[in-house]
Amino acid sequence: MFVLSFKRLVMSFFSGGVLIVALLASTLVQAQPMIPAAPQLSATAWILIDANSGKVITEHNADKRIPPASLTKMMTSYLLEYELKQGNVSLEDKVRVSIKAWRMPGSRMFIREGTYVSISDLLRGVIIQSGNDASVAVAEHLAGSEESFADMMNQHARALGMKNTQFRNSTGLPEDDHYSSARDLALLSQVKIQDYPDHYAIYSEKEFTYNNITQSNRNRLLWRDETVDGLKTGHTDAAGYCLAASAEDKGMRLISVVMGARSEEGRAQESQKLLTYGFRYFETTRLYEQYQVLNKVKLWKGVEDTLQLGVTEDLYATLPRGHVDKLNADMQINPNIQAPIRAGDQLGRLVVRLGDDIITQKPLVALDNIDKAGFFKSLWHSLVMFFINLFS
Repeated sequence: MFVLSFKRLVMSFFSGGVLIVALLASTLVQAQPMIPAAPQLSATAWILIDANSGKVITEHNADKRIPPASLTKMMTSYLLEYELKQGNVSLEDKVRVSIKAWRMPGSRMFIREGTYVSISDLLRGVIIQSGNDASVAVAEHLAGSEESFADMMNQHARALGMKNTQFRNSTGLPEDDHYSSARDLALLSQVKIQDYPDHYAIYSEKEFTYNNITQSNRNRLLWRDETVDGLKTGHTDAAGYCLAASAEDKGMRLISVVMGARSEEGRAQESQKLLTYGFRYFETTRLYEQYQVLNKVKLWKGVEDTLQLGVTEDLYATLPRGHVDKLNADMQINPNIQAPIRAGDQLGRLVVRLGDDIITQKPLVALDNIDKAGFFKSLWHSLVMFFINLFS
């Protein structure tokens, strides 16, 4: 077919064929994403991801192990949010301030030794004021000591898949073998946003007052860009200036992590470059909803003859702008599915492609529990399957 079409194209070369060839070439060019190169930043490492799809839009040294400075406190607050969700502590609980917490150097919430501070205030002290004293108070309350708390931090990091992270304290103050990476911190940011949306709102608060002392959030982007609503800043001499930021525009949420910038202003500007690039040239769409029925397949030896398949979570794709309608979905389903079936059983894969590139893929799972049929129906289905397999 292609050969015949090509011959006709050549034969009509002198009767308008040049125009046809030009149009064909133009169509092929337009089919390719026209995106400029990602910005190069004045920083040690960086990454930009979509919060819903997890798509990495651009990265540089994203797995390099770097002192995370106060970005460490994102894990400190994550553990507190986790314990709150588990019901092990409440926002109204009072925490007694130890001498160690009171004497912590660096950025502080200004809690006093021997006093009691609510979990609610400590959470804001960690997130907004980046208080080292608040972080230690949280650590001691949850784990008994900061050392034990660091062990908890590392356990959670491993559970989340943070492969280049090791914590030695709750604050991010310099210590040997205390490190993380831009990719790991982006992953942590993503989990915090998705799992703890109520607590995430605290990251957008611009100031917090405790003990009659008002301190501003150090994330300058909160004042400059109305789409930005978090997350955390950090700085030490070893780490440089760091910023994990997140922004949402028209339903698309991006997360950027910049580590090792040269100044407080620099980390804000470099982070803004990443976010602007992501929003301008990419878009994210929800392809399928959680538990949406994507296919109905033949079920053998079941009390029901068909089985519904779907995905266990909303499925998003991040693409160059204008290419969503060019996606193709392919369902690779296991043959000869037999009862009994339990909801969640993986019975195939959903693969979404843009041209030859795989954009995303997820397991196809059973959406229902279906028990095995009685003896005679099961026997009949066994005979039918035998002859189908024999002749196929």
